[in-house]
Amino acid sequence: MNEKYNVYLVSDSTGETLDRIFLSLKSQFANFEYEKKEYAFVRTEQQIDKIINECNNVENSLILYTIVETKLAKYISRQSEASKVPCFGILGNLILSFSKLLNQKAIHKPSAQHVLDDDYYRRIEAIQFTMAHDDGKKIDDLNNADVILLGVSRTSKTPTSIYLANRGYRTINIPLIPNQNIPKDLINNFKSCIIGLVADPERLADIRRNRVAIMNDHNIKDYTDLQFIKKEIEDSKNLFKKNNWPIIDVTRKSVEETAASILKIIEIKKNK
Repeated sequence: MNEKYNVYLVSDSTGETLDRIFLSLKSQFANFEYEKKEYAFVRTEQQIDKIINECNNVENSLILYTIVETKLAKYISRQSEASKVPCFGILGNLILSFSKLLNQKAIHKPSAQHVLDDDYYRRIEAIQFTMAHDDGKKIDDLNNADVILLGVSRTSKTPTSIYLANRGYRTINIPLIPNQNIPKDLINNFKSCIIGLVADPERLADIRRNRVAIMNDHNIKDYTDLQFIKKEIEDSKNLFKKNNWPIIDVTRKSVEETAASILKIIEIKKNK
């Protein structure tokens, strides 16, 4: 049995950046057993002392931190070394390297990435727009969308839309329903990036069966019928090909991977 580690994620801000980095890191190790503790807005030596003390009282503890204030970053490194607790600064060397490259001093200001600038308000507006246009709602202003996602039920349209909105893209997602026409304005929409999402029918059938079990609604046989789903997917692919809309198969993709493919398509469209 592998040793279990106690991982302490210490940040002087929200901890979002550090958490994402840790997710990427741990995904590279198949047999990494751990328990995670997160400490956000750590900005005093007293807070660090408390964390180090806790690390001393548990086995196999280690610290990952994102602290941009130089004095505090040195303090956590020094105290962890004195206590023989493995400690890794995530941003320190990168900030120093950038400082040398740009030939300017870093401001070392916690939460600097959360400044309320134009980009921040653009993301908030995109999130509000996307939530208001989820699942085919308010399709009268399709031309105001940056991205329009089409797909049959359970092809990850909503979570992908929300992810894109958090990146600042106003996103509309429209479900494809059998025997129901798509909005006419889609055909002549040359402003938005329209993308079709598809998935393996057998995988979709499994997902839909789980959905039906949770909803406890067994009166929608076609919804989970494999042959019906195969026709849905085939019809959706024909629609996308007919209109020259890019197609993304989301079967084995995470939301992040699907979004990355969409962003690549947006970039190609911009450069045309």
